[in-house]
Amino acid sequence: MNELYIEENKSILEAMQQINQNARKILFVHQNKKLLASVTDGDIRRWMMKNGDLQSPVRCAANYQPIYLYEEQADVAIYTMKKYQISAIPIVDKNQILQKVIFATDIIKEHGFFEKEVSVVIMAGGRGTRLSPYTNILPKPLIPIGDYPIVEHIINRFCSYKCRQFYMIVNYKRNMIKAYFDELEKEYQLDFIVEEKVLGTGGGISLLKGKIKDTFILTNCDILIDDDLTKAYKQHKESGNIITMICSLKNFTIPYGVVNIGEDGMIQSMQEKPHMSFFTNTGCYFVEPEVIENLEYNKPADFPTVIEKYIEEGKRIGVYPIGEDAWLDMGQLDELEKMKARLGC
Repeated sequence: MNELYIEENKSILEAMQQINQNARKILFVHQNKKLLASVTDGDIRRWMMKNGDLQSPVRCAANYQPIYLYEEQADVAIYTMKKYQISAIPIVDKNQILQKVIFATDIIKEHGFFEKEVSVVIMAGGRGTRLSPYTNILPKPLIPIGDYPIVEHIINRFCSYKCRQFYMIVNYKRNMIKAYFDELEKEYQLDFIVEEKVLGTGGGISLLKGKIKDTFILTNCDILIDDDLTKAYKQHKESGNIITMICSLKNFTIPYGVVNIGEDGMIQSMQEKPHMSFFTNTGCYFVEPEVIENLEYNKPADFPTVIEKYIEEGKRIGVYPIGEDAWLDMGQLDELEKMKARLGC
């Protein structure tokens, strides 16, 4: 990465030569690896047009208010680059020491925006018993992944699609969740929908009757989808589905030899550590508003049961498949640690 960094006392000519060599059109000015500024080929051109001396130190042409992110914020790099219309963003540690640079062109999974604004409903009312003892103290949505709670990571991901209307269905320790978000400066609208009793994933959204008029996203509060959901949205609309479930491919090897026994009690066949592949529900869906309107208000229901009912009625329930690595789930303690590692936390 040294080709992207330049010391403050180097000349503008040296900076220009280095930019030509790295083909990235930008350098980050540092002192002992501490981020100070950025300088682009455009900055240098503007300096030259002012008849600036190319032997002058690079600080004369540099921008000393560069946009940057801390390590735990790296998952919002795409959103930040689009917001500020920049093509690269440096990642620093808590001491402002440069760690890496993320370029928009290097992010293979960069995505576009939804064709129209899509509301997001986050199911955050459960007790999160599988994450005990953490959830004895904090509600699951506020469990930290790095310096941010998981639910804030989720919201930031959807903000990168230009989603701006969020509904959060809350119950357990809801006052803690509300207090956290009340303290934030937000660029989106977040409305809390309060369950006074346990309603399940389907019953919770019944409280949204009359509030959502178009296709919306329904998601658990403990998962991240690292895939381009604009394609899922397009498939959902073109297929005329009432619900589209985001499903992740899972590959699993049984760590034992499997014995199949026939009707006569004799061994019929044997498989040594067989490999299985199957799709599993990620807990994220595209949903039509009629689903909410068809629910009984404030009556407990699980969303998978709602889906089964629609299947029995012959309604279109679709699947959008994603890769195994595109689903990050922190619903259990071991998965929580994997999510932290994936996000560099």
